[in-house]
Amino acid sequence: MSDLAWIAVDWGTSHLRVWTMDDAGNVLSRATSSKGMSQLTAANYEGALLDLIGQSLPATGPVPVLCCGMAGSRQGWREAPYATAPCEAPSLAQATRVPTQDARLDVYILPGIKQDKPADVMRGEETQIAGFLAGEPEFDGVLCLPGTHNKWVHISAKEVVSFRTFMTGELFALIGGQSVLRHSLASEGWDNDAFLSAVSEGMSHPASLGSDLFALRAESLLHGLGADKARARLSGQLIGMELTAARPYWLGRDVAVLGEDGIASAYTSALDAQGAMPRAISAEDITLRGLSAAYASFKEAQ
Repeated sequence: MSDLAWIAVDWGTSHLRVWTMDDAGNVLSRATSSKGMSQLTAANYEGALLDLIGQSLPATGPVPVLCCGMAGSRQGWREAPYATAPCEAPSLAQATRVPTQDARLDVYILPGIKQDKPADVMRGEETQIAGFLAGEPEFDGVLCLPGTHNKWVHISAKEVVSFRTFMTGELFALIGGQSVLRHSLASEGWDNDAFLSAVSEGMSHPASLGSDLFALRAESLLHGLGADKARARLSGQLIGMELTAARPYWLGRDVAVLGEDGIASAYTSALDAQGAMPRAISAEDITLRGLSAAYASFKEAQ
């Protein structure tokens, strides 16, 4: 692949995404793998990467490989120190260089961001933030980054001012997959009216969450509550509780939700119902835009 200039890597907990890139920022190829951080030990990372891009590498000469995400975690390829908020999204100048056995690889792992009080961390999201700011450098407001661990991030003057993480997605998966409610929930399907009603309930009575959740089981037994409605209500009650705690972030602020489908659309719908007027931003390849910004700094430093 004669046009290959560098390789972008997003290493998540459960998945690995790789893009081979030319010097102008064009994607030459894409590849994915299920070999996320949870499937690997530190000694296995290089091999997992070579499985995806080994045939694309030149016979000689190192190719820059820019990684973000869980490759830099304590359980990852090599721990990359955190930048401390408030700060700009970390650049390649703060990256950790990883020695490799294959001389064709020149690997760098971007740091995450930590917040000392209240204690919080992110890995990977900081690169999404960099990708968003590459398109909206003057943004002053809050980013909602939906996921298993949803994040609310206050951005001002191109800096991450503060952020909070909520385990809402993981709680949904644990409750829906391991609690008694698993017998009452659909694996898919959605009722948006039921969802929004549950968001309102979750915001109004967050302290009664435990009782309200068991009521889903009771209603399915006594009144035939549909499994799709029960699923939507479980999500709504959990997100409603989160919105109550995160109100200082989204109330009265310019809010952008990074994503348009799935759980991102649920957050957009919930915020819209509260009068927050969020903007849904396409998150497709937004991580790649952040990695491309890091590569631009890499070229400048050469």
